Amino acid sequence: MTFAEIGLHEALLKALTDSGYTEPTPVQAQTIPAALEGRDLLVSSQTGSGKTAAFMLPALHRFASQERPAFAPAPRRTSNQERQSARALGHTRGNDRPRFQPAQPKMLVLAPTRELALQVTAAADKYAGQLRRLKAVAILGGMPYPKQMELLSRNPEILVATPGRLIDHMESGKIDFSQLQILVLDEADRMLDMGFIDDIEKIISATPASRQTMLFSATLEGTVGQMARKVTRDALTIQVDAAHTKHENIEQRMHFVDDLSHKNRLLDHLLRDVSIDQALVFTATKRDADTISDRLNIAGFNAAALHGDMHQGARNRTLSAMRRGQVQILVATDVAARGIDVPTITHVFNYDLPKFAEDYVHRIGRTGRAGRNGLAISLVNHAEHFNVKKIERFTKQMIPVEVVAGHEPTRRVPTGNGRPGGKPNGRPAWKSGDNRGHGKTAPAGRSEARTGKPGAAKHDGFVRAPHREGAKAPRTGPTGGNRRTYGDR
Repeated sequence: MTFAEIGLHEALLKALTDSGYTEPTPVQAQTIPAALEGRDLLVSSQTGSGKTAAFMLPALHRFASQERPAFAPAPRRTSNQERQSARALGHTRGNDRPRFQPAQPKMLVLAPTRELALQVTAAADKYAGQLRRLKAVAILGGMPYPKQMELLSRNPEILVATPGRLIDHMESGKIDFSQLQILVLDEADRMLDMGFIDDIEKIISATPASRQTMLFSATLEGTVGQMARKVTRDALTIQVDAAHTKHENIEQRMHFVDDLSHKNRLLDHLLRDVSIDQALVFTATKRDADTISDRLNIAGFNAAALHGDMHQGARNRTLSAMRRGQVQILVATDVAARGIDVPTITHVFNYDLPKFAEDYVHRIGRTGRAGRNGLAISLVNHAEHFNVKKIERFTKQMIPVEVVAGHEPTRRVPTGNGRPGGKPNGRPAWKSGDNRGHGKTAPAGRSEARTGKPGAAKHDGFVRAPHREGAKAPRTGPTGGNRRTYGDR
């Protein structure tokens, strides 16, 4: 099946051809025809499957055949003389400023993160390249309000937003959903994990009941499934490449580490692999993302951090530098990295294992994009074997354990079927009372690293090397060091 056989608008077909797309992906082949019929959809597919085009193309096809309604122009601003004359006649009081005309979008896409919202907006602009009169804008946290007001004043047909900032504009009367035709919940599971359930329900209640609703999620079970049944009508369920499907083009490995210093030395060694084009390193906290990025730069790598505490302008500049190849290693948290689509990322490193098994799938899906091959490596402390088991149950595949010569763990080398202790059933033979896990006992030099005193650097596990051209200078702050904060809120 081709896009032409699906029956898309000629302008969209030309834009797809110019972008090098000839055949739809499996999720697109099933979703687009059903969406063109106006059906409500519940779609489960893994990251990188092409779901953005699956909901954006049928929406653009519908709008391409509709006539753009005239948008009421803003009333002319009255002069001081006119206001004074009006007051003298008793017609008005106060400052006669024209009221802002609320935007009336035809399509709303809710996304969990700023990066994903910007990615969806960029995709809409690319597909609608031949439809100049269609506008798509992103409204999200971290963007100045005057800029957002300017975007909304264009009365865009397509509005892509994060729930929190959208609520702000709804409550101030800047957005009117009376003309909304299509509602898309992108990565609904992530939005629920981030606590957006109340905001989502409030937004949905402000939209017309006649709308078409499309929900995309890694899973359609549990809370996501309950919400999906509430917001859709006679929805068609499509499951393609579910979240537990194997990433056939992504090789997965696991290395056991003894402590933080061992982990840092191993990461330093692995990042010096000449086969790395660009790499993404995942950490559990924002503080660790900054700390590891600084240490990598000191060690001679060209690295940058990406997390939720950064202003949107800084996050955009970092991602742009990554796409231009100016940053080789991006150290990020789960929330900040959601929606990153950089085809040249060849390696993903889990410096910390994710809290949820679903996030592991999303993480490794950042590599192996567009049919390329990728490598995902996890650095695992011996005490984290339960997390590993959860991931393997969810993905329905074992993660092979490997040992790097010169960086072997002091614990018993994994044998048998690749688990510590070599028991036939794969269960690790943990020693009673062994609490040398990461976070249990601080390695030598950790207290110095916290205080930022001289001499701490020699214990952090990273090999010092001359600065590469363009490498960042390390950030310093009043707290210094490696203090952890939990979550990326």
